Amino acid sequence: MSDRLITVNAYTTLDYVEATAKGQEFEWGSVAVVNATVDREEPDAVHLQFELDNLAEQHLPKHMVNLELTPEQARALAADLGKHAACGENASAENDSTYSSH
Repeated sequence: MSDRLITVNAYTTLDYVEATAKGQEFEWGSVAVVNATVDREEPDAVHLQFELDNLAEQHLPKHMVNLELTPEQARALAADLGKHAACGENASAENDSTYSSH
């Protein structure tokens, strides 16, 4: 993913996750970069940023989405992600035990 708007380095939260952009007349899968940061001078908001690799995409110009979250919103999102992650882990564990018992 060259020519990015998000800088990807050792501190990037998630680099290269699977992503899908959907529009009324298109659906396009790609990889994306996700990053969570706070401002150094005024750390009163959490920034959640993501950018899809769109070097070959015609419907979606190069852009980055930046969500500015209050600390409470960031904690609510983190808690919700944690609940969904646990559901995914439980489903994976159940599938593994189903396959190993046959």
